Amino acid sequence: MARRTARPRQRTSAAVPAGCPCGLPAAYEACCGRFHAGGDAAPTAEALMRSRYCAFVQGDAGHLLRTWHPRTRPERLELDPGMRWTGLEILATAGGSAFHPTGVVEFRASYRGGALHERSSFERVDGAWVYVDGEFPG
Repeated sequence: MARRTARPRQRTSAAVPAGCPCGLPAAYEACCGRFHAGGDAAPTAEALMRSRYCAFVQGDAGHLLRTWHPRTRPERLELDPGMRWTGLEILATAGGSAFHPTGVVEFRASYRGGALHERSSFERVDGAWVYVDGEFPG
């Protein structure tokens, strides 16, 4: 009788989807990814802020340019491929709902080696939220 060596059993486990890079528990595709795909528009200034953060994480300059106010948008945008964003924290919001024409989102975006603290302004253009500009609180 031949001797058999026991092989470890391979476990099959369902992959647990990670939450969206914006910090919400939904998967990227169901959260910010749907805004990047162009099918849906962000319903609030905060949702747009989160989708823009994810665009930086994903290297999606097209989404960033599409969601930038025409009067402040640069002609082109070059993202640093070496930048590693590690988290987003929403610090405060003002306005920015379906009932407001403008909104402000203050956030801290962490990256390997530091963090960016910004207070971003948003407006509606043709019904869709767009990023106008930001200031860096002291």
